[in-house]
Amino acid sequence: MQVNYFSGKKGLLTLAPNSISTMALKTFVKLNSISNLTEARYGAGMYVNLLGFNLNDPSGKIIDPELFKEITGWVSGVEFVGEFTFNSKPNLLEILKDYPAITWIEYDQIEELKSLVGKGYSLIFKADLGGILHLEPEVAQILSKQGIILHLTSKNDQLSQDQLAAVKKLATNCKVILGSGINSNNVMDLVETCEIFGISLSGGEETKPGLKDLDQLADILEILETEE
Repeated sequence: MQVNYFSGKKGLLTLAPNSISTMALKTFVKLNSISNLTEARYGAGMYVNLLGFNLNDPSGKIIDPELFKEITGWVSGVEFVGEFTFNSKPNLLEILKDYPAITWIEYDQIEELKSLVGKGYSLIFKADLGGILHLEPEVAQILSKQGIILHLTSKNDQLSQDQLAAVKKLATNCKVILGSGINSNNVMDLVETCEIFGISLSGGEETKPGLKDLDQLADILEILETEE
């Protein structure tokens, strides 16, 4: 029996069996850099589309094959993304041999991603919004033609009107996932006014096994819930 995972106060999770109605989210959602089972099970229980795992970036928690298998063995109904950064010049396909359940690749190098088209993976190009404000429409159209999703991130908690206008412009030419400036008060407005394909969200570390403060994440996902 599949169960839904809900966040209570102080991150305590309670479990409830599926009701007769089927829940879904109003937009495509990726959870970034999953590092523990609590977060993965919560995301799957809330019907997010993708769970991302850091496979080479030393600035975060790299998930080794054993831990990846342990975490993903407990979840279903969601796809897995291998997240890479060019910092350590990874051999993506070689690394992914140890992660056979991964069907998506996210990378911050567009040319390398283009070379992976047709290799059996869905692809995401991750880019900093500040450095890509003036991405040529032709480039965005190439991403769209090759089925590559554009994942826009920023170090800023709030996005300027110029940035939001740029996001909307890019979203007219390719599928855009927005990963910054999102909260429970503005998430639906961002999805609708910027006409983006979806959003990405990040959690944090467990305070101890099975205990994690998911309230902020839950607030956003609960806004996106819909019944089918």
